[in-house]
Amino acid sequence: MIRERRSKEKLMNYYKKFIDEGVMDPNVHPWVAESWEQSKELGITSQVMPKLVKLSKDELVRRQHLHHPAMDYLNGLYNETREHFNVYNLSLLLLDQDCYVMKNYALPFFQKSPGQLEGARLAEEDIGTSSISIVHEHKSPFLLFGPEMWIKECQDGDACSVPIMVDGQLVYIVTIVSVEQEELPHSAVVSLLLSIRYAMEQHLTMLAQLEARHVILDSVPFAVYHIIPGGDVVYSNKLGKSRLAGIDAVGTKDVVANLNDVVLNYRHTPLYKGFKGIPSYNKEVTWITQRKTYEDITTVVPLEQDKAVTSVVAVSLPIEDLRTLVAHAVGYKARYSLTSMVGETPVFITMQEKAGRVARNNHHLLLQGESGTGKQRMAHAIHQASGRAAGPLISLKCGDILPEVLEEELFGSGEYRDESRPGKLELANGGTLFLDEIEKMPMHVAARLANALKTCKVCRLGEKVERGFDIRIIAACDSDLKRLTEKGAFFSPLHEIISKSMIRIPPLRARREDIPLLAEHIICELAEQHNMPVKELQSEAKELLMSYEWPGNIKQLQGVAEQAFFNTEGNTIALKDISLLGETGVSTAWKEDKDIFVEAWKVAGGNISRLANMLDVSRVTLYRYLKKFGLDKE
Repeated sequence: MIRERRSKEKLMNYYKKFIDEGVMDPNVHPWVAESWEQSKELGITSQVMPKLVKLSKDELVRRQHLHHPAMDYLNGLYNETREHFNVYNLSLLLLDQDCYVMKNYALPFFQKSPGQLEGARLAEEDIGTSSISIVHEHKSPFLLFGPEMWIKECQDGDACSVPIMVDGQLVYIVTIVSVEQEELPHSAVVSLLLSIRYAMEQHLTMLAQLEARHVILDSVPFAVYHIIPGGDVVYSNKLGKSRLAGIDAVGTKDVVANLNDVVLNYRHTPLYKGFKGIPSYNKEVTWITQRKTYEDITTVVPLEQDKAVTSVVAVSLPIEDLRTLVAHAVGYKARYSLTSMVGETPVFITMQEKAGRVARNNHHLLLQGESGTGKQRMAHAIHQASGRAAGPLISLKCGDILPEVLEEELFGSGEYRDESRPGKLELANGGTLFLDEIEKMPMHVAARLANALKTCKVCRLGEKVERGFDIRIIAACDSDLKRLTEKGAFFSPLHEIISKSMIRIPPLRARREDIPLLAEHIICELAEQHNMPVKELQSEAKELLMSYEWPGNIKQLQGVAEQAFFNTEGNTIALKDISLLGETGVSTAWKEDKDIFVEAWKVAGGNISRLANMLDVSRVTLYRYLKKFGLDKE
């Protein structure tokens, strides 16, 4: 609040009347009157400056470091007007939001050297009424005349204070004390302070916004650069700095070495075109340096002034980071954990414990077991328990595709620039590549894979550019891969690489006691997935499941459990609800084909009643077909 000049004599009379008689004159400014009343209540002496509360030396240093942007800025403003302050005997104070003096410029409040006052608190509870206390309370500029000061020792000078507000919050108070009141118009002091206030608020607001932008830019998975003509980088975010450090392009502060000096193909990049006013969006770019070749997806936007390019902004996403993002976006991550694998038999516990140990190392791994034993689930569980869990899990079934397609899937294709794409080895970078049915991998593909794993470098088909990668291979084989290798049916060097660690997954018939647990676990998962009640297996149904040989292992058990779960009314699965042929059942072809009939009989374990239930016919009908096919019912 800016006030007109008041009669010092009248103001002094108001003050004495209040101090001596406790009577408040109605002409006293309401804010001053309020503060006088509060000062009196607090029992603050009105004669001389009391001993001030001060920060410790270490705490003052800490706060000054915290507030250095504001201090540096006010230093600059003061240095420009220092002569003005000296001529008119003005003092300038910067206080924090708690009224502690952070910086004292010139002879201060009151006639104390800077060392005496910095770190001191000048709040109302310390010195009573002052322009500082009024501004702290009301968050508005205020000019206080000498006789209105609470302490008589301070009444020789007028004081004007302004709040520095950022985002609606008081962050600082700036105060000017004028001892030679008659020499300098109050309007000049007020105007100076209001100018300082505006400039500081604008500056600090801008710094706060810039700090927020820096935090945002340092958090995004992109490298961001601001580059001026000639190739000098005047700004880079955290990721950008780390990439520049990798090519020895680090200079001082925010300015780094000239990209034209460190990027060998600079004139063939979108940056060079950007300075000609040509923008580029999401372009795959190769950056060649003395130390390394980088690939990323780059966007370059020219910044123009008066139709001339003054600088460019470049945003790039490293290819390896993009692959990781894409891999996670499309679900290339582990769906199972080691704890999701169910079993209590010694053979299962031994396998599970070994898997936990193997997961913690970084060796390539071979999983061996019959079809349907859960090798894929095991691969997911090991990946999730490994140090690569944050990376992608990429799967490729070697027996499902033609050899030439398999090679392209593994290594990628670069025969045509517009169609260049990474293979599974690159997509799995930083994570795990699961190769199922690896025994079906052709020799020439296996040889190329072995070489890539040894060198940790891969070339896309049709290209000569080598790209580094870091992956773990988990391979799965339904048969004995060592025996196949000894027979020459599998590439020996690849077998040697992937079999450093090996886990044998037992068939279901080797862990019969786990079958009821597995079936119940499958049923619980189905109930949860489909928001249905859990169904209970009767003991007779469990015995039937345990008596079967399960040539299809857990995969077959999954199909049987699913059929029973969805086709059983009520919440109990009985013996009659179990069809050991699984989800598809048996067609009527068994009536004409002896081999199909025999296979169904084997599935039923040679039990006539069970087979009759499976085929939904009477025992008499079964005896007739046994006779037809020349089979003994025993």
